Amino acid sequence: MSGLRVLAVDDLAPALDDLCRMLRDAPEVGEVVGASDALKALKLLQADHFDAVFLDISMPGLDGLELASLLAKLSEPPVIVFVTAHDGHAVAAYGIGAVDYLLKPVRTERLSAALAKVTRLVPSSRRRSSPDAMAALPVDSGGRTRYVRRDDVLFAEANGDYVRLHTRGGVHPVRMPISRLEEYWEGTGFTRVHRGFLLAVSAVLELRSDTTGGLLAHTEAGDVPVSRRHARDLRDRLLEAAQRGQLGSAR
Repeated sequence: MSGLRVLAVDDLAPALDDLCRMLRDAPEVGEVVGASDALKALKLLQADHFDAVFLDISMPGLDGLELASLLAKLSEPPVIVFVTAHDGHAVAAYGIGAVDYLLKPVRTERLSAALAKVTRLVPSSRRRSSPDAMAALPVDSGGRTRYVRRDDVLFAEANGDYVRLHTRGGVHPVRMPISRLEEYWEGTGFTRVHRGFLLAVSAVLELRSDTTGGLLAHTEAGDVPVSRRHARDLRDRLLEAAQRGQLGSAR
């Protein structure tokens, strides 16, 4: 089961950044997209599926309550959680069907409680990601955010609460357990070859033996250890890729 896909909406950039960061740090959440106004949010929601929307109320133009009323008309409306600095709209918010009403500044424990409510309402079948749900991952460093494409990743390495994405251009840390990344990238050419490594099959140039007789998958970004329990499956996948002319051709 993959994490929730969440849309965060706030017209104030610092508040939106804080909310997105808190949501990305939550274990229930798999992907977060931010929108700086209600109209942008509506376009995103009409074009794509989100499990939940964390929505500010006071925004110029279309406000959060009006947006939530429009979302209720969708065939599969997202779960609504309001995030606001004012407590005077709670009755209207719950009347529209919101599951929670968070006051700014949002506390971690209140956000967790709201996400627990969302999780109970979203069927597990809807939380499974599409092949393109994580086609790129945001990498935050030094106050800047860049995006690493899945197709540029040769392998991913577990590093505590992070994964290190190894590309030809360098190594990029992303706050996400490797088990969740595996769920998202399953079926997109990646396979688990070790407790701590997820490998792009098409990135393998050759298999090697290490000094102790262990198996290594050699890529342009370095060697990846292959555990005995995964060795047969990897060899089968490599043979299939070679027969299709895909071995070492991608990324």
